[in-house]
Amino acid sequence: MHKKITRTQLLHAVLHLCLIFFAFGTLFPFLWMVSTSLKGNASVFEYPPVIIPKEFLWSNYAEVFQKQDMLSGLLNSVKIASINTVGTLFFASLAAYAFAKLKFRFSNTLFMILIATMMIPGQVTLIPMFIIFKNLGWYDTHMPLMIPSILCNAYGVFLLRQFFASIPDAYSDSAHIDGCGRFRIYWSIMLPLCVPALVTLGLFNFMANWNNFLTPLIYLNSYSKYTIPLVVMSFKNLYSANWSLLMAASCVALAPVIVLYMFTQRYFISGIMIGGIKG
Repeated sequence: MHKKITRTQLLHAVLHLCLIFFAFGTLFPFLWMVSTSLKGNASVFEYPPVIIPKEFLWSNYAEVFQKQDMLSGLLNSVKIASINTVGTLFFASLAAYAFAKLKFRFSNTLFMILIATMMIPGQVTLIPMFIIFKNLGWYDTHMPLMIPSILCNAYGVFLLRQFFASIPDAYSDSAHIDGCGRFRIYWSIMLPLCVPALVTLGLFNFMANWNNFLTPLIYLNSYSKYTIPLVVMSFKNLYSANWSLLMAASCVALAPVIVLYMFTQRYFISGIMIGGIKG
């Protein structure tokens, strides 16, 4: 006797088919990027399009490192993104802890002003910031790519404040009775309880700095200081592009982010879920 399919099961089946369809649509550009990176430049535009190349040209990846200084770009991006991420997590969590757990005058007003800065488009402050950093002697250095992001990350403060506010005051009160100071409570008690939120913010921040193109384009002039997005774009000039090498360089640039996500996805998903519930 065949089991009768219920309405709920049918809806779930349709939902999963829709999700599979949209997942394939999301993954197809990445599949095409990998496919193009393994083709010859003349095979990129052949018709009808071929997903699986007839011959896999792994030499494209070696040629990418030979034609451009990809290694230097990778190291520069790792340096900038790592310092930005660590610094942002420290300073944003300090500010978030203060706004969430310390009672001081005008705390809510200051927090609203901080959140309001998120509404200011980056293009508005682009020229004033350039003039300031130029006068400080920071042009053609990595300092403008790190200092503003580390010291003022309103989104990070907002995200971590929600987590700190959800932690019962009993933890900090007990530690205070035992003789812990404010910083010891923050460092030893609050931060370990917010690991999912810290990993989520860290991954967002790392990806934002890794993929940042406009700011390095404005402040960097020396090729040895280029970040990976600028190095990748150097495979495309005004009139032509070597699409096979460009896609190979894009795959190389994407690989560290994929590896990082694979190692942090458990905490990342947990942080997103908790943030959605408690935010």
